[in-house]
Amino acid sequence: MEVLAHHLWQRVLPRLPRAMSTPCKSNLSCAAGHAPKPTPTDSISRPSTHLPLVSRLFQPSNLRDVDQEKHAKGDMTCKSQRLMQQAGLIHPSNPGCYYYLPATVRSMEKLVRLIDQEMQGIGGQKLDMPSLCSAELWRRSERWDLMGKELFRLRDRHGAEYCLGPTHEEAVTELLASQGTLSYRQLPLLLYQITRKFRDEPKPRFGLLRGREFYMKDMYTFDMSEEAAYHTYESVCQAYTRLFSRLGLCIVQVHADTGNIGGKLSHEFQLPADIGEDRLLVCGSCSFSANVETMEPGRTDCPQCQEGTLVESKGIEVGHTFYLGTKYSHIFNAAFNNTQNKPAVTEMGCFGLGVTRILAAAIEVMSTEEAIRWPGLLAPYQVCVLPPKRGSKVDEVTGLAEELALTLGEALPRLRGEVVLDDRTQMTIGKRLKDASRLGYPYVVVVGQKAAEETPRFEVICQQTGETTFLSRDGLVDLLRCVETI
Repeated sequence: MEVLAHHLWQRVLPRLPRAMSTPCKSNLSCAAGHAPKPTPTDSISRPSTHLPLVSRLFQPSNLRDVDQEKHAKGDMTCKSQRLMQQAGLIHPSNPGCYYYLPATVRSMEKLVRLIDQEMQGIGGQKLDMPSLCSAELWRRSERWDLMGKELFRLRDRHGAEYCLGPTHEEAVTELLASQGTLSYRQLPLLLYQITRKFRDEPKPRFGLLRGREFYMKDMYTFDMSEEAAYHTYESVCQAYTRLFSRLGLCIVQVHADTGNIGGKLSHEFQLPADIGEDRLLVCGSCSFSANVETMEPGRTDCPQCQEGTLVESKGIEVGHTFYLGTKYSHIFNAAFNNTQNKPAVTEMGCFGLGVTRILAAAIEVMSTEEAIRWPGLLAPYQVCVLPPKRGSKVDEVTGLAEELALTLGEALPRLRGEVVLDDRTQMTIGKRLKDASRLGYPYVVVVGQKAAEETPRFEVICQQTGETTFLSRDGLVDLLRCVETI
């Protein structure tokens, strides 16, 4: 039987694609004792342990000039949109809608984990509310008409009207009211979700910075008094500040208009950028800053310190906070029993973070014109290892590159799944280095000539600083030990 199997395998093997004819992957060939001899390229194509390979990543590069294409169509573009499309991070679908490709999804998942840490660190509880929102709820708050054409509206087969929720103040307040009267001991209650939102933008532009479909974190808080609500408001604002600090983003918190959401107090978290669509006034002498919408036209003196001069700049809004008071809780009767066991209406706040916008805005302000630079925590992969070109003088160290990539994940548990091997060894190291720079891997490790020495050394490039150094395996492990992941 084994002889028959061996003869069959000899006939089938030459017809298989090269990637499938890997040493010792078939029980038949190994059992017969005729396993083909491994080569450096074979060892990369099918590693013994799962290792992300660049050749296998679905990240279709688009080297066409995105700016020229969009200009021909009359659309506006920005650096982050151009870089993300060219690098295969996003792909346009409908106006204002994009496919989020695998590298972007990895980065988004990391951002969501970071947001979860900060929101749950202040007592937030995560839930998930329907995207389809009843028109009845929105009519009760009078926002069905107030929102105008920004709402995506639809009817079901029975004629009932709905909208695709851009925010969920009505829904979450109705949810709370449906549970009956709460006890003051259950407050403050902080509920949040991270879901797709929809807004019919009149002119979507700038890629993920202003789209019709996007991810947002929206938190809704319920407190027993105005004083307690202000305390919760400040707690969430501090969590936002910590989050942006961990991302390495210099955010400006500005006084803002409450808009159609309403309420008594509002702040925007703005990332200064030339492409920003919001105009900000910032005092050079104190901490005061505001959106121009909230200031008297032409005012240049600081209302806080009375001495500084207000300077105008542009920003991208990445977060927004509102103290709502009882606007929604009164309408939907979201009540609780106070310390005197008497019913009272909860004081509310709502707090938004544009998840996809944070990602795109970070790329916008941190990247060069030619290469993506990520916040360290959000890079899809932390390390890219480059073996030598196939057939080069140091081709024999190709296996060492794979071994090194696997070793990093084993020696540093935080880097498991964070190391990718660029196995496209038909390309020169120079071409792959250019790709690695364009995609923004924080660390690139080149296994080249010095890896063939008696004590192998590897060229290590830090993309954020541009520094290059040569390290031994142990030195490389020590360097990467400080890399923070989430």
